[in-house]
Amino acid sequence: MTVEFCGLRLAHPIVNGSGTFDAIAARRTFGDQLLESFPFAAFVSKTITLQPRHGNPPPRIYEAPAGMINSIGLPNKGLHAYLTDDLPQLAQLPVPIITNVMGSTSNELAELVTALEDRPQIDAIELNVSCPNVETGLDIGADPHELHAVVARLRPLTAKPLIVKLTPNTADVAAVAQAAEDAGADAVSLINTLRAYAPHPTRAGAAWLGNATGGLSGPAVRAVALAQVREVARRICIPVVGMGGVQSGLHAGSMLEAGATLVAVGTENFRDPAAGTRISRELDDLFANSGHKSDRTAGA
Repeated sequence: MTVEFCGLRLAHPIVNGSGTFDAIAARRTFGDQLLESFPFAAFVSKTITLQPRHGNPPPRIYEAPAGMINSIGLPNKGLHAYLTDDLPQLAQLPVPIITNVMGSTSNELAELVTALEDRPQIDAIELNVSCPNVETGLDIGADPHELHAVVARLRPLTAKPLIVKLTPNTADVAAVAQAAEDAGADAVSLINTLRAYAPHPTRAGAAWLGNATGGLSGPAVRAVALAQVREVARRICIPVVGMGGVQSGLHAGSMLEAGATLVAVGTENFRDPAAGTRISRELDDLFANSGHKSDRTAGA
């Protein structure tokens, strides 16, 4: 089931959600076998920031009914170490590389995008716009006007496909997606995690997570994800990467029916590191049994 996505020819429509699959650690564990049977059609990196980040204080994970609340805090080595240490290893993967970046101002994002533009190993850039803008205090991705301004600033800086990862924590996600498209984005991805709170199990009034709040993911958000993907896909013409609670080929098929071109698997990877391969095969079987056309083209 091949897919054309923003000029990239992918073997199937299943990719990983940013930060949910550590390809370098998996290579250390499984060796070259990982390269021979990589579970995703493209690899999306964890979020990279200009400077190194230690992440949020522990505890960072809370098991919720039908899902998980995480408050990891985007720990990473920073741009320089990513380019010098991680990217050469990621370039050995047999699939395209999509690098996810985040900044709290348009200037930070511009510096990140400019640095990635010069690296031929990187096939596309995903913008994580769920971070509050330090100048306005608002989530960049929650306000259509602010997002339009940011994407319009970044668009001339790179010829690589720009994917905007949208926050679900906004009043009108379709309006935000429209702003991203109007400003020159090549695709959007959604949903990111839903804002959530985990109470301490024994201390009344206290939070379990070290940062108090976190993001809910997993099966609990699937219905929300399908609704938002459907709404966005009806509003815009550029491709949509759908994600949120995908655990099976049937779930992936529902995302495609909602209007997604690619489907990202996130929380399920923590339970099953080979989930991408399994879901892709289940999706093939699903389409074979339904007689659905198995070659999809979008964003060519």
